[in-house]
Amino acid sequence: MAQQNQASSGVPLLDVNRDNAPHREEFIEALTEVLDSGRFLFGPDVTELEAELAGYCQVPNVVGCASGSDALLLSLLALNIGPGDEVIVPSFTFFASVSCVTRLGATPVFADICPDTFNVDPASVESLITSKTKAIIPVHLFGQCAQIDRICQIASGHDIPVVEDAAQAIGAAYHSRPAGSWGTVGCFSFYPTKNLGGMGDGGMMTSNDAAFADRLRLFAGHGMRPRYYHKVVGINSRLDTFQAAVLRVKLRHLGEAIEGRSTVAARYDRLLTENGMVDNGQITLPVRDPNAFHVWNQYAIRVADGRRDDLRSYLAERKIGSEIYYPIPMHQQECFEGMEFRHNGLAETERASQEVLNLPVFPSLTEAEQLRVIDAIASFYSASAKVAA
Repeated sequence: MAQQNQASSGVPLLDVNRDNAPHREEFIEALTEVLDSGRFLFGPDVTELEAELAGYCQVPNVVGCASGSDALLLSLLALNIGPGDEVIVPSFTFFASVSCVTRLGATPVFADICPDTFNVDPASVESLITSKTKAIIPVHLFGQCAQIDRICQIASGHDIPVVEDAAQAIGAAYHSRPAGSWGTVGCFSFYPTKNLGGMGDGGMMTSNDAAFADRLRLFAGHGMRPRYYHKVVGINSRLDTFQAAVLRVKLRHLGEAIEGRSTVAARYDRLLTENGMVDNGQITLPVRDPNAFHVWNQYAIRVADGRRDDLRSYLAERKIGSEIYYPIPMHQQECFEGMEFRHNGLAETERASQEVLNLPVFPSLTEAEQLRVIDAIASFYSASAKVAA
């Protein structure tokens, strides 16, 4: 009966409650301990989470903060980015990857993406470097690392710091080296929909440099050290103890969650291929970089022939969730209208924004639910073929 009710209610894009439910008692115990302690900020769970994540990400230094967006902003603050500086970043990304640059008066310079992985193209990055380039922000999109080895090599040759935007990629790796351990700093988000998601906002920064990590912590605490003595103009960005306690619980189950997402992704690959939609070019499956370990924060297909929006509407009519990450590239956003952005062509970025469709993917998504998604997609193309005939 429960399965029938689940089917009749449609297939959600994600289901945070369903994924959290098995750990409910662990959450209650952890949150109760924080409540009873009264240490809602700077509690021991924050320090312990930072240590646990340092081990998980294979870095010596982790600094918690209030959000992934703050992690990016704090990183640029600590690098002294400001007016007159340029920061190379993809335009095919979430707003925070770019707003951290403009908020400091610096100028984003947009690199194009690789057409297969949707990640930033190292060749495009290299072509845009000038004497004004003060940082590079590669984004590890959808749970798969960009070609971070090449990007770091390029950056090192010009003595430019690399800020890894790993908001969607905790647990991902490149050449078996974790996301966030390659650059000057790695930035992560604990937004509830992320693979390691809290019950509110939260973020962290990773660094191999102890002095730089200390600088990040200084900027995250109003630039204050000791209390009421301000060395720099920082911001207030703290990971609270409640969120840290929840994240410690979820970190214990992160490997299992990633495995569940990988199973879902592999099943999509098989089912979409078996239905013939890949061979006839209607849909392009996500591409796995052979050097990358993908953690599937998103499952992103390409829909050919300008039919993406029609397919999404068709799915919505059948109560099947989907999303478009991202429908409007950053260089075309209204809030940046009138600003002049330097780039060397963004054809792949603009094509991806018109073709990408993200299907439901979360650890507890059932095979029956995936079959409903696949059946609906097949029905869409079948109906279209009949109309064309």
